[in-house]
Amino acid sequence: MSDFTIKDISRIEHELKNELKKVIIGQDEVIENLIIALFAGGHVLIEGIPGLGKTLLASSLAYVLSGVYKRVQFTPDLMPSDVTGTTVYNSEQNLFTVKKGPVFANLLLADEINRAPAKTQSSLLQAMQEKEVTIDGTNYPLEDFFICLATQNPIEMEGTYPLPEAQIDRFFMKLLISYPTLEDEREILKNYRKGFDAQNLKKSGLNVILKKEDLQKISETLSEVQIEDKIIDYITDLVSASRNRQGIEVGASPRGSIDLFKASRVVAAISGREFVIPDDVKKVAFPILRHRILLDIESEIEGIKTDEYLQKIIDSVEVPR
Repeated sequence: MSDFTIKDISRIEHELKNELKKVIIGQDEVIENLIIALFAGGHVLIEGIPGLGKTLLASSLAYVLSGVYKRVQFTPDLMPSDVTGTTVYNSEQNLFTVKKGPVFANLLLADEINRAPAKTQSSLLQAMQEKEVTIDGTNYPLEDFFICLATQNPIEMEGTYPLPEAQIDRFFMKLLISYPTLEDEREILKNYRKGFDAQNLKKSGLNVILKKEDLQKISETLSEVQIEDKIIDYITDLVSASRNRQGIEVGASPRGSIDLFKASRVVAAISGREFVIPDDVKKVAFPILRHRILLDIESEIEGIKTDEYLQKIIDSVEVPR
């Protein structure tokens, strides 16, 4: 049994959230969902136009976790070996040595992931699913704690490559980051007036809240959160409803059910509860399922958003008492 308690998880989440809010202003929901994914050990796809703080969010999270953080700028000429690594011949020793790529980190930022071709994007598939990579026929395990944060711009489509469905499904959450409110934007400028420097987080007053080793303890504690059969039925009913609705071509996969199960446990724990309630499931239904649903052509032409269908699904499925 872990020496962490449910109260510890709730306290740590609160501290992490407050630290990140020091530098990320006006994105409270994104921060909260990112922490939920972190505790669940899931990868995150963050979508938003440039300049909204996606990279700053990733680097800030790595800072407060005291983890190894690496960033890869995805471009059309990026090769799979630039991400995973390769073998290099050492003429002095007359042998090949492994040069590990940036994927060997605790937190990997795949910046503008859709700017690289599918072959390079797919180099992350094994890492995201199995937490290991194959370099010249040999498997190398990644760090015990490994999370990929990927960003993409939803507006600029020229020179981009759609993510393969298999890879999209491996993202635990898809978070949408939007413009801050006018008041929040004023606060951002006031921070810069005080001397805030996004390139020097040490001067920003950020503190290390959590060691990467503590995430294993959090994971063990989360397994103690109870989920009754009626909640499991509710989760499967929600996911199943996404597969049988007019306007949706492809519904959420069973991995969506599993991730919704995991996320609901985290929500319960950070709320200080040892059991999951339907509201916990609803709270994370959008970020967990929105990227796993593919609309049909008619819906796309009409400009209907995936979240609109998800809201209808949530409204139509009976909530257990």
